[in-house]
Amino acid sequence: MAILYQHEIEEQLRFIGKKANCPFISWSGEMDDVDPVYFFALGQACSFRERFYWSDRANGTVYVGLGCTYSIETEEKEQRFRIVETKWKKWMEQLAFDHHGTAATPILFGGFSFDPFKPRTEKWRAFPHAKMVVPTVLLSLKNGKATLTVTVPSMRYEESMEKIGLLLRLLSQEQKQPTASLPTLVKYEEAQKDEWIHAVEKTIRNIREGKFDKVVLAREARLSFADVIDPVVVLQQLREQQPFSYLFAFEQDGQCFIGASPEQLVKKEGDACYSICLAGSIRRGKTLQEDKQLGQWLMRDEKNLREHQFVVQMIKEAMGSVCKRVQIPASPQLLKLQHIQHLYTPVIGEKCHAASVLSIVEQMHPTPALGGTPREKAIKEIRETEPLDRGWYAAPIGWMDAEGNGEFAVAIRSGLFQGKEAFIFAGCGVVGDSDPMSEYEETKVKLTPMLSALGVERNE
Repeated sequence: MAILYQHEIEEQLRFIGKKANCPFISWSGEMDDVDPVYFFALGQACSFRERFYWSDRANGTVYVGLGCTYSIETEEKEQRFRIVETKWKKWMEQLAFDHHGTAATPILFGGFSFDPFKPRTEKWRAFPHAKMVVPTVLLSLKNGKATLTVTVPSMRYEESMEKIGLLLRLLSQEQKQPTASLPTLVKYEEAQKDEWIHAVEKTIRNIREGKFDKVVLAREARLSFADVIDPVVVLQQLREQQPFSYLFAFEQDGQCFIGASPEQLVKKEGDACYSICLAGSIRRGKTLQEDKQLGQWLMRDEKNLREHQFVVQMIKEAMGSVCKRVQIPASPQLLKLQHIQHLYTPVIGEKCHAASVLSIVEQMHPTPALGGTPREKAIKEIRETEPLDRGWYAAPIGWMDAEGNGEFAVAIRSGLFQGKEAFIFAGCGVVGDSDPMSEYEETKVKLTPMLSALGVERNE
């Protein structure tokens, strides 16, 4: 059956190529339901060097990409979002595709660095200031329906069919969850802890002197394991442990950036836009009563409410620049996740006239929840004071379709895996009445989701 299906795909691609005479061809068709993490795992067995995974907070839209047919990559600092948007539009003009009765089309998936003006360290060498890819094979899961999209160069599509054929044969067999386990932790190190605390102290003084209102400072923990970390196992752990978060992974050349973010940056769906203001946080309680008390404290705490309002105001202005109407509740709600609870305000923009979701991403990144306010001054302070190269941490990651619709999350609660090493990140908003050790404790809570997914207890 899988061989026949492969033959059908080859015939369809050949037909599209002859009919359209375009450099790239794409075909989509419905397929049987498949576990997306299992599909991601098969990419390695089929020798695909690139893999990505994306699921939204409701798990209503899931994308898994294997291989790379087209890539947009740039080190441009000023115009990177527009370069990606422009190249994507031009590439779509070179593509012929057949929906085959589905609503699926190829998508562009990838991410950006947090600050292109920050000198890059060696560990982020494989992650440029902007990189987005069109996968060779795309699994789309929407509203309970599974679709397979194959996108290849029209003159060389046969080169990809061997891998695709193997993938289809493996999919036709009984699906088995990966049995690999997480390796043993050998070493845990909080990188430059003292330098980070000193940076927080310096920033507090600058805020009190009126230089900024808020600055977000991030730090890093490094973990060494006895064996290579399998991102498939970590994905499984995150899916089970963080069910109400965006789940993402971007793997290339054996390096994988992966995480479970609670924070939407923006979603564009036709002329409607959606965003979430997420700032102000506290840990979960050990009992229902303690958890309730902590949540009530967070809802009344002036520092956290002020920090949250910075984000609300900025996103309201950014949405207002591309939408005719913006809807925002008068006060925040509580968003309770497994290890942490946040102040949360949803934002809806109507009658959006932005050319694409990337146009809005450019307006919104970074929000005060990830950078600070005023924006440019806060980013400069981060660049000069923070003892960390964030790379893609706290930056936009997501997808865009042929119509310019799409969704981007903020890549927090994340880590970078390189062989036997993992680098995980967490940040916190610093304001005038911040306490350095309290901020340090907050980052420890925010490291917990990735530590847990790696099988590491905090007391280790």
